[in-house]
Amino acid sequence: MAGPLRPRARRGGAEEALIRTLYEEHGNALLGYATRLTGDRAAAEDVVQETFIRAWRHAEDMVDGKGSVRGWLLTVARNIVIDRARARASRPREVAGSPATPPVAQDHAESVADALSVLAALDQLSPEHRAVLRELYYREQSVAETADTLGIPAGTVKSRSHYALRALREAFTQEIRPRRPRRAPGAEEVVA
Repeated sequence: MAGPLRPRARRGGAEEALIRTLYEEHGNALLGYATRLTGDRAAAEDVVQETFIRAWRHAEDMVDGKGSVRGWLLTVARNIVIDRARARASRPREVAGSPATPPVAQDHAESVADALSVLAALDQLSPEHRAVLRELYYREQSVAETADTLGIPAGTVKSRSHYALRALREAFTQEIRPRRPRRAPGAEEVVA
């Protein structure tokens, strides 16, 4: 297997020298042409690089004397630009979000679980505390408006909302607090 690789290795130096010479002679013209076709310097540099890679792969076509080398390079560059444009056109376009079409929520399971937790915690409150929280937070009324709606003094609204929120906070911390596994009767706790 070493035999077929030796001629390729020896020929690789000649191909490299040929590509260097082609780049020195035609690189600037090819870059200008590709820039005009793409309208983007970075994309044009990619096209030039791909063009010279193809020229390296077809080095024997560059030295046989048939046709114009610059013409071949320009044709290859144009074909690369066309192929890339066709590839972009064949892919579906990405659609930017608009205010008229809000993004789809990823997963609403967590918000459902949160809502169930809040409802369970609200069920633990007295009806008076629940009524105050409903007026203040759900209906977004002020303390004075809540007092008028429920027919109680404003100080009572403040007091009930304070104790109701404290009870909710306690219910949530009990729910979140990690539960320790129960020990079997007579089992000793190991302290490290």
